[in-house]
Amino acid sequence: MTQQSSPAGSGTADESKIAGLVAGLGDPSIDIRHEAVRALGESGAPAVPLLIRALAEAPDNDHRWYAAVALARIGMPAIELLITAMREKAEPDFRRYAAAALGNMGAPAVEPIIDAMAIDDADLRGNLSRALCRIGKPAVEPLTRRLDDADALLRTCASLTLWQMGETGIPSMVEKVQGEKDKK
Repeated sequence: MTQQSSPAGSGTADESKIAGLVAGLGDPSIDIRHEAVRALGESGAPAVPLLIRALAEAPDNDHRWYAAVALARIGMPAIELLITAMREKAEPDFRRYAAAALGNMGAPAVEPIIDAMAIDDADLRGNLSRALCRIGKPAVEPLTRRLDDADALLRTCASLTLWQMGETGIPSMVEKVQGEKDKK
């Protein structure tokens, strides 16, 4: 007779395993930390809440770094929860490392990050802008489209972010402005 685990039992076992891996992010052995990051990245969505809590409660930047790397490896399933946590937690180190994680997720994070910039929290907007700058070229076209957004705050955020991107973003802004002049 084969045993089958119940969904509730497997959830508890998974949570326990994930909690152990999250604890491994602070292990003195770099090999254990790297293995924890790899395994957490493979764990996907179930690991996101515990990693966000670990990022928020980290005793130092090393712990934050490893939690952010694991979140970046999870990618898309972490985007919305991470942005929500950034809205709720104003602690600068948390936001900085959360933005780094988003910035390392690449193109899938661009639109949710831009949408999240429509908030009356300048510090959060700045961190989100840095995430877009880190993403680079994949963020340019979506930001350029937002230069015509109905929301004045989003227009400003888009232009400032493109400006911060320097050689990556400025030509797109200039081209857009030049195209509008040519239409007139």
